[in-house]
Amino acid sequence: MNRARSFRSLFAAAALLSTPVLASPPSTNPFICRRPSGVAGTFTEFPLSTEESGPSGITVGPDGNLWFTQASSGTIGRATRDGVVTEFPLPSEFSLPQRITPGLDGNLWFTQLSVDQVARITPAGGVTEFRLPLRGSAPYGIATGPDGHVWFTQVAGNRIGRVTKEGVFTQFTLPSPESQPMGLALGAGGRLWFTELTGNRVGTITPEGVITEYALPTPNAGPNSIVLGWDGAMWFTEQFAGKIGRVTVDGVITEYALPTPNASPVDIIPGPDGALWFVELRANKVGRIGVDGAITEYAVPTAGSQPAGIVFAPPGFFCLDAHLWFTERAANALGRIRAVTVP
Repeated sequence: MNRARSFRSLFAAAALLSTPVLASPPSTNPFICRRPSGVAGTFTEFPLSTEESGPSGITVGPDGNLWFTQASSGTIGRATRDGVVTEFPLPSEFSLPQRITPGLDGNLWFTQLSVDQVARITPAGGVTEFRLPLRGSAPYGIATGPDGHVWFTQVAGNRIGRVTKEGVFTQFTLPSPESQPMGLALGAGGRLWFTELTGNRVGTITPEGVITEYALPTPNAGPNSIVLGWDGAMWFTEQFAGKIGRVTVDGVITEYALPTPNASPVDIIPGPDGALWFVELRANKVGRIGVDGAITEYAVPTAGSQPAGIVFAPPGFFCLDAHLWFTERAANALGRIRAVTVP
């Protein structure tokens, strides 16, 4: 089994079983790679060669590399662990690629906001685009579902979509109008969880299309990204309220206010230390929240970089890397932050 497949298996087990896979304290966690050594909170930045490319969504691919969208240049980027970047132009111009996710077919899938398309890219860079049945849909969030198909949100279309590897679409309209569904992630109970930016809710959808919605306690919170945490709950960002939210499988919601006002948290991911890590678009920070709600913030070295997407690093050899990677939309760079101190 190769490293990328081991990583996917580990995350899939956490998603389907909803059990913490990192139970040990960070200092003694046997899953953390012991080399290289370093101090938690240390940043490294990697400038991108294409000017004003606008890096946004980021994920780890089936090949063990980092893959990210470049909305402004209309390209997909691939970066090695050492920060060596290769760019792949897309067939459709000005397509504004947004979020990207690994598929079970061994490829990467991403959304193209401005041209109403979902596309896939092979590890070698071959791109296939699929046009949505309805125009004006604005696909944004994307994730692989428990049925093996790719699911995505439609911000303007107010729908959750599903596409097969052959490009066959199925669409499910949300019960609440003009909700602007954004983030999407596989969660507990074999369901996909999503956020509604203006609907101010989080919701679930089964593979059969049954939708359940949960209203947030804070009005106009602007929920954006959502992800499964190591504790089995779903964690999400509240972009407008400056909070991190947590929702249990039964829909019980807890919110945690960030120390920095108007931080605009946008993306969130579980880290290798058993906590959740997120990026603050306006505050120019990377944040960490423990499952107990304790929050730590780290300022990105480049001022005004607008961190937009975050993912934890490609795995090491049978261990989890101690870093997370993030995109810097305005600084036109990739960033890396160490999550765990290793002597």
